[in-house]
Amino acid sequence: MLFDLAIIGGGPAGCAAAIVSARSGARVLLLDRAKFPRHKVCGEFVSAESLSLLQSLLAGEFKSLVTRAPRSSRARIFLDGKILQAQINPPAAGITRFQLDSALWNSCRESRVKCQSENSVNAVEGLGPFRIITRGQVFEARAIINATGRWSNFTSSAVRSQVNGEKWLGLKAHFNQPLASRSVDLYFFSGGYCGVQRVSLAGGNETTINACAMVRADLATNLADVLTQNGSLFERSRSWQPCTEPVTTSPLVFHEPEPLQGNMLQVGDAATFVDPFIGDGISLALRSGALAAECLAAFFRNRCSLDQASAQYRYEYFTRLGSIFKASSKIRSLLSWPKVVRKPVLSVLARTPFITNQIVRITR
Repeated sequence: MLFDLAIIGGGPAGCAAAIVSARSGARVLLLDRAKFPRHKVCGEFVSAESLSLLQSLLAGEFKSLVTRAPRSSRARIFLDGKILQAQINPPAAGITRFQLDSALWNSCRESRVKCQSENSVNAVEGLGPFRIITRGQVFEARAIINATGRWSNFTSSAVRSQVNGEKWLGLKAHFNQPLASRSVDLYFFSGGYCGVQRVSLAGGNETTINACAMVRADLATNLADVLTQNGSLFERSRSWQPCTEPVTTSPLVFHEPEPLQGNMLQVGDAATFVDPFIGDGISLALRSGALAAECLAAFFRNRCSLDQASAQYRYEYFTRLGSIFKASSKIRSLLSWPKVVRKPVLSVLARTPFITNQIVRITR
């Protein structure tokens, strides 16, 4: 059978592309090397800009995942002894990847996507149509989307060449914290940061929080060590009770967006890895996946070539999403300033919440 579209990677980006394409009439194959559901390193922050899209993607029985998710309407930033506060309006939701990935994967099935988990893709051949070679099968598809995340055997050589110098890790775990704050909190320290927010778990327990950190490997290699790096975070964490085992991931590589590799469209972290403290990773995954599917729709109806559909995706990707990456890069640059330079800037921001709110707004 010749599929219209093969998608490698069943996370939020891959599932968004699969559902949008299948609902428009395309024959879609979705492959993932892992078993669902599973925990992944992720801030689990879903910005309001993508909640309506997520709601539309989910099959009826899973829509309550959005409606029952705890909301956060403000952000607090702990840095250099200062606390910066900003409004998040409309509020964002906290949804675990364990639940989100499972709901999206099953929504793909209900949209008649052919889904195969625990099936690694070893190679892709051709420029269109494509041959997708897995451990035990070979599939053919007119178009292909890479949604394998920020690091896989499909990561381009250009990105791989940037893995040098400092090594960064991602770490995450869930904890129980009575009277958990209704804000998204970011605790910065020299060599990394840790984000903390409420998330929903089965049963609707609103005392569950997600602690997700990005840290230099020479500074800490486990979450327990991360929690000692910021005094306010350490004091807060003393009352936490673990709910899940910690998970880790590496390497974390920042690079310019790469929406295409030849005629293979790339979505989510496969296109680029956005700064986690921006809190837009899930939103960008959903939006880029849906965008790729929309750009391919004309090709599936034989109204344009694959080259034209790919070029349209690249254009739309930078037009609609490019500003977010530029904003996050500028904020990351500010955080890397020496403390003596950064301190007066933070003092100004602490006294002028309007500016802080504007900074949050430009990352949406």
